[in-house]
Amino acid sequence: MAYKFSFEKLEAWQLYKDFIKEIYKITKDFPDSEKYGLVSQINRASLSIASNLAEGSSRTSSKDQAHFSQLAYSSLMEVICQLIISKELEYINEKQYFSIRESAEELSNKINSLINYQLKKYES
Repeated sequence: MAYKFSFEKLEAWQLYKDFIKEIYKITKDFPDSEKYGLVSQINRASLSIASNLAEGSSRTSSKDQAHFSQLAYSSLMEVICQLIISKELEYINEKQYFSIRESAEELSNKINSLINYQLKKYES
């Protein structure tokens, strides 16, 4: 595979891809009763992060790119909220929670940097 789309070159997208795989691994062990509830919601929200980064990278204006990056950030916050609830319901243990939480904090910094870069580019 020689050609890479612009979103594949984004460090944030590459990191989110790994984050999503971790989310999927964790949610595999949730109770069957949550298959169409919390599991589905967490998985969809985590996919939305990378998908919005990919969609934003196809936009020609920095303002549009920043908008989609902001949507990705919002989806990350949704995932964190759902993980807090999952921990409180004892669907994930403390170790899993803090590991994912640590990754999420690093990723939130990356995406905020991306948003700031895109907005500065727009304002120039």
